Amino acid sequence: MNILIIGATGPTGKHLVHRALEAGDHVTIMARRPEAVDDTLRNRVTILSGDATSRVDVAKAMKGQDALCVTIGTGTGLKANQLFSKAAHAVVDAAQQVGLRRVVWMSSFGVGETYRDASFIQKLMYTFILKDLYKDKAASEETLTGSNLDWTLVYPSALTNDPAKSQYTAAPHVAMHGMPRISRQDVANYMYAAIADKKLIRQRIVITD
Repeated sequence: MNILIIGATGPTGKHLVHRALEAGDHVTIMARRPEAVDDTLRNRVTILSGDATSRVDVAKAMKGQDALCVTIGTGTGLKANQLFSKAAHAVVDAAQQVGLRRVVWMSSFGVGETYRDASFIQKLMYTFILKDLYKDKAASEETLTGSNLDWTLVYPSALTNDPAKSQYTAAPHVAMHGMPRISRQDVANYMYAAIADKKLIRQRIVITD
């Protein structure tokens, strides 16, 4: 399988790259800073320079791909600067141009409809600290879900750098208590498995320990 990963230089995207390579897939990484790709991966993947918010760049990277996984983020920044909404427009337009259909997109628990299942402390954080990020992520999802693509949205709870447990809850609705977490590696493994799972097409899935 040919997989394009946007966000592969981030902590979750790196796990996704390794998982796809372990499965024997051909991985293409599109990165704004190609130099940020791990040296250990350079001879094992195709690396393209590109901006996730550019339809031209995304369309170029999509050619010949079977699926796209998106794990973009703002790092520790709390301002979205329209990153997610612009990237969603670029992805949808590029996919329609190229003919790619399968998209697995990492969002965040608390965005959109998932907010209703959040705990009290989570709602406080989402409302007062992550408001700008989540507003833009919600806009990106409206673009993605309003398209004719075979999308899957994955909503992890608070991400950790712990090793994968391979035991977690993944469902359309999960009532939260306190501040549950999930390993980035578990999220990456789930996203990879979701690519080929037809039951997950056009589904929103929450994932948490």
